[in-house]
Amino acid sequence: MAKGFNRGPATGGQGGMMAQLQKLQQQMGEAQAKLAEETVSATAGGGAIKITMTGDQKCKSVEISPDFLADADADMLQDMILSAVNLALDESRELQQKLMGPLAGGLPF
Repeated sequence: MAKGFNRGPATGGQGGMMAQLQKLQQQMGEAQAKLAEETVSATAGGGAIKITMTGDQKCKSVEISPDFLADADADMLQDMILSAVNLALDESRELQQKLMGPLAGGLPF
């Protein structure tokens, strides 16, 4: 047998990897908690519609300008809300990527 290949199980490396995974798991939990607290907002129609959403994609509020309601029809209102919700989701995903992305780079593959 070649020298150096019969050293028994490599427990030191596995223990270090487990500690690294536990630390990463803790960091991910902290990042997820932060995402649930942070909010992003998006507007549509020149600010007539404002959507506020958390970093974990929970809608916190929908604000519609009363002036916009006076002139809007149902189809226009629906389109503006849909647009604002999609913009808020995009911003929420960007926030999520910003906070969680670096942690994914720490995964040992």
